[in-house]
Formats: sequence, structure tokens, C-alpha cells
Amino acid sequence: MKMTVFLLLRAAPGWLQLGRKERGRVADTALGGLKSLGVTLRYFDAEAFSARCSDVAMIETDDPKDYYFAMESLRDSPLIAKGYFEVVDIIPAFEDGFRAYEAAHAV
Repeated sequence: MKMTVFLLLRAAPGWLQLGRKERGRVADTALGGLKSLGVTLRYFDAEAFSARCSDVAMIETDDPKDYYFAMESLRDSPLIAKGYFEVVDIIPAFEDGFRAYEAAHAV
């Protein structure tokens, strides 16, 4: 089953103080290497709709180890290590997991 993890992130004032080009450079550097770790990443802006988080990252993988390695890479990147973003919550999920269960157990 494909594992999907939603990372709820909050941008720190230091991130917002960077110019948009610098933000793009830092983000591209931090996120660009994740594909080589066996995960796919989608990124969503939420700040206009939520006070809890400003951004949501969706990571998908077939191997939880790849997700773990991606998180280690993110934690080592300036996005997290320099405090540009705070991880508010991590929500792991399996899309239609109940259907896989039912298929495997002939419910």
C-alpha cells in the first residue's frame, strides 16, 4: 500500500523576511533532493485559510524507510534546521486503506 504523510507546517517570521527569490532558492535546495530518496512531494499553501498551519506538504512513498529518510533530510535542511518552518503535526495515512483490508480479508 502507498503511504501518504501530511506534514502541517508553520512559516516562521524569519522565512517571511527573506526575499521571494531567496525563499525559492532555499526551498528548491531542500526539497529538490527528496525525489532521489524514493518519495514524491506535493506542496499546498494554507495560510489564507488556517491559523494552525501556513503550509501542508504531502509526501507519498511505497516504503516507510524512504519517508523516514526524507524526513531526516528535511530536518537537516535550512527549512527546519534554521527554523524557517515549524512542523506543527504529522499525519500518516493510507488512501482507501479500508478497501485494501476488505480485499485481503474478504469482508
